Amino acid sequence: MKAQKITSYIIIFLIVLSCKPKVHSQDYTLKGFVFGTSYKITYLNAEKNHQKSIDSLFFLINKSLSTYIPTSDISRINKGDTSVVVDDYFIEVFHKSKQIFKETNGYFDPTVGNLVNAWGFGPKREKKDLTESEIKQQMRFVGFEKVRLEGKKVIKEHDSIYLDFNSIAKGFGIDVIGRFLESKNIESYLVEIGGEIRTRGKKADASPWIIKLVNPLHKNELDRFKKLNLSNKSMATSGNYRKFRIAETGEKYVHTINPKTGYALESNLLSASVISSLDCADVDAYATSLMAMGLEKSKVFLENHKNLGVILLFSNKEGILEEYMINTYK
Repeated sequence: MKAQKITSYIIIFLIVLSCKPKVHSQDYTLKGFVFGTSYKITYLNAEKNHQKSIDSLFFLINKSLSTYIPTSDISRINKGDTSVVVDDYFIEVFHKSKQIFKETNGYFDPTVGNLVNAWGFGPKREKKDLTESEIKQQMRFVGFEKVRLEGKKVIKEHDSIYLDFNSIAKGFGIDVIGRFLESKNIESYLVEIGGEIRTRGKKADASPWIIKLVNPLHKNELDRFKKLNLSNKSMATSGNYRKFRIAETGEKYVHTINPKTGYALESNLLSASVISSLDCADVDAYATSLMAMGLEKSKVFLENHKNLGVILLFSNKEGILEEYMINTYK
């Protein structure tokens, strides 16, 4: 009798299993706008569309780190609100920034926010042509060593210090999405936001993820400068050939502020592309650092950072595009 009951249970269990709908995996490509730019996310062999979850993650990152949202945590901190308890996103970006600030001897510095605003490249769009004395005044509030975390609260030595993580936050947002996809057992994806990229695995046809690097001297042409294999890597490019403004004096000011001098003047280094198996946040910050260093200091720095594959594009004295490559991945 017991044997008959067991057999009956097995039959019922098998019937239930057979009635359960099969889940069909498919490939997805999601497109939209976030962080002031466009994004494209492609992931393969997934059981569902994760658009809603990804939108929620974007919302949380903005709520924590966006200087363009007045109610975000970082905006409230910049306004002097000492009651803000920061989240894990903020803490991770803060610690990464501290690490790269030290490694680059201060060429990556999130406290240049006041200068970014003053030169016309931040949310305030002030567009001043700063005098030497005005720059000297603003430099009093530059230096990431003047900011620290105590628990989950940010402590600034001066109330006027303005934090700006925009040169690392976009890459960090890509990492958050990549980690989320991996948590869903997705082994192949490409996440791109405003030109910064992180990939895992390979494309559906088993070929590597390939991107094309822009030639900044001919940025509006359809042809591109170089093809790069980015499978299982992150890449970020920082350049001054798109974000700049011309003053009434004819002087050209660029969005990469030199945290050592406070100036935003153009150099012959047009772009820095960093490629590595590191997080996209890291390569994003390193790319900004190299642009602030300039060509010669970047070369010296990269000799001691073999984990970074880098392509520097610069204009020589004749205005001809030249390329400096080091530690690049094949």
